[in-house]
Amino acid sequence: MPRLKRDHPLRIFFISGLITLLSLAAIGGYLGPSALFIATVLILVEVTFSFENAIINAKVLSTVSEFWRKIFITVGILIAVVGMRLVFPIVIVAITAGLPMDQVISLTINNPDKYAHELEEAHVPIAAFGGMFLLMLCLHFFFDSNRKVHWINIIEKPMQDMSRWWLYSAVSFAILVFISMLPGNPAPNETFMAGLLGLVTYVAMRGLTHFFSRHQSTHKGAALKTGAAGFTAFLYLEVLDASFSFDGVIEAFAVTKDVLLIAIGLGIGALWVRSLTIFMVEHRVLHAYRFLEHGAHYTIGVLATVMLTGIFFDVPEIAAGVVGLMIVGASIISSLRASKQSKNLPLA
Repeated sequence: MPRLKRDHPLRIFFISGLITLLSLAAIGGYLGPSALFIATVLILVEVTFSFENAIINAKVLSTVSEFWRKIFITVGILIAVVGMRLVFPIVIVAITAGLPMDQVISLTINNPDKYAHELEEAHVPIAAFGGMFLLMLCLHFFFDSNRKVHWINIIEKPMQDMSRWWLYSAVSFAILVFISMLPGNPAPNETFMAGLLGLVTYVAMRGLTHFFSRHQSTHKGAALKTGAAGFTAFLYLEVLDASFSFDGVIEAFAVTKDVLLIAIGLGIGALWVRSLTIFMVEHRVLHAYRFLEHGAHYTIGVLATVMLTGIFFDVPEIAAGVVGLMIVGASIISSLRASKQSKNLPLA
């Protein structure tokens, strides 16, 4: 049997598929068919509603060296599964509830309903941080004066025409102040401080990535990010993943209160998202589908809006997921139509 190429889909998705099958078999064997069904639902939800995450990941990952791509798929998945889906919620509950770590861990095992309630109580700062980080990401893309391709001109062209290097940060900060001062905000101070941390984190990550990339290209002439530039890009990807996963962890408690089952289901979903990211990079999907990145950023804007609106109202994350899939689907269709039209144009 000939050896599969590095970019072959079977090679890219083999580990994800193998771990999924082994995990589901273990869950079904030890916990029963009900737990198997719940884990399957969590995996599908994580993959479906994190598709735009994979698109943005692919854009960033295509700029780094092979070493950092391997770090992303190995160390990065450990951080995503163990760190963001298991450890981080426990840390958040410990901080917001003022409880010692051992007591919170005891809650996850012995009183998952109480643990879920405490995590829900931390929803405001989580939503503010994640929402503002993603809003910055969205506005940065649409205010970028260097972007050459437009999808929906009536929206994107005016935003690009008024672009200034500081504008997306100023608009985001103004929105943060507005939602923090709204009378219906249950925790205005927490909203402002967590949202401000999200803004600062985004600016810091982008600034460091730009600084190290420019320094590297000046002194080493490297096309792909290595060293400090690659490390900063990796950190940015992990913060980005965290921003996407915050609300997903909370929403998962509506499906089950079993913390381990949530970690396994969402963790396997995160593994598939990373494999999908590698597939997009290896097959240059963003290049082939010219409006896919636009669709992802519109979806990020929707998700940020849902997260920030969730501070005031109970908005199911599934709403953002469904709308996001429709937007990404429309961007794929538009990309295919544009490619077909360009092929049919007569040569000059």
